[in-house]
Order: sequence, then structure tokens, then C-alpha cells
Amino acid sequence: MSPLLGFLVFIILLTASLVAYLTKQFQKENLNYLSSNQMTNSNKSVKIIEKEKVVAEILNGRFAMIGLIAAVGAYLTTGQIIPGFV
Repeated sequence: MSPLLGFLVFIILLTASLVAYLTKQFQKENLNYLSSNQMTNSNKSVKIIEKEKVVAEILNGRFAMIGLIAAVGAYLTTGQIIPGFV
């Protein structure tokens, strides 16, 4: 196994474990958020945010940040935004 392949496998496993951990944490936080924080609009009627939407938005933001960090890391190490793409 080449060092580059080993490094890539390590990064993929690290990312997968991080995503699994964060998903579980955000689901726990979402339950606390829904039970304690309700939004109200100007006419004082209670608007309840659906649990799935909150989790989806949080995960979307986290994955976007992981992608941004990966792009910056690729640029710093190779000088290209998409390594190998001409």
C-alpha cells in the first residue's frame, strides 16, 4: 500500500466516523431544541419547526463546512482546487 493510499483511507475513515458522531449529537440536540425553543411570529401564534427540517439544515451546514475544509486542504497541498483536474 502506497503512503498516499494509506493517507486517503485514513482521511475517509476519519470523515465517516466524524459524520456518524455529529449526526448522533445533532439528533440529541434537536430533541432538546424542539422541547425548549419555539418560534413565534408577529400575531403570537406558535409555529413549530419540524424535527426533520432542523436536522437536515444542521447536517447540510456541517457537510458544507467539511467540503470547504477539504477544498482548502486540497488547494494548500496541491495548488489545485480539484487535484488532478486540468
